[in-house]
Amino acid sequence: MQDRYWQAIVANDASYDGTFYYAVKTTGIFCRPSCKSRVPKRENVRVFHDRQTAVEEHFRPCKRCRPDGLRLPDEEWIELIADHIKESYAEPITLSVLAEQFYASVYHLQRTFKRVKGITPLTYLQQQRIEAAKRLLIETNSPVNVIGAQVGIANAAHFATVFQKKTGVTPSEFRQSSTI
Repeated sequence: MQDRYWQAIVANDASYDGTFYYAVKTTGIFCRPSCKSRVPKRENVRVFHDRQTAVEEHFRPCKRCRPDGLRLPDEEWIELIADHIKESYAEPITLSVLAEQFYASVYHLQRTFKRVKGITPLTYLQQQRIEAAKRLLIETNSPVNVIGAQVGIANAAHFATVFQKKTGVTPSEFRQSSTI
């Protein structure tokens, strides 16, 4: 591989987009030179002058930089992430996990999510958990600590603290005011 290609990959140089594509043997993925993914090991990189050759060599297009030309607008991408959070709020979700699942750097995902939604992914996750907890507090007789665990906050004291910070009342107070 020529040094100029390697330097373009390392620098995420968009001026080389369309000039070549690079594939990473260990992942089976090909990208544009401007892709913000982690810099691969040089020995694992193959360079292609067109997308079709990369596909014929059994590499799949990166879901982040969309070298196949099917790029998602930021708003659509963030909605996919938000939908995932809504469906998976009870699971242990971190920014790093989201970034890996949605083919982005932590920084890019955080910045783009906040720009599109007006809040961070963590704040959005907490909102989803609190809304689910409210429903469970109203609809079930489950103990507060069990509800906390069901919504992804296993530590009962932390759950009560987050719930009170977001709603202004404790989970028990919320339940009592909802049944009146």
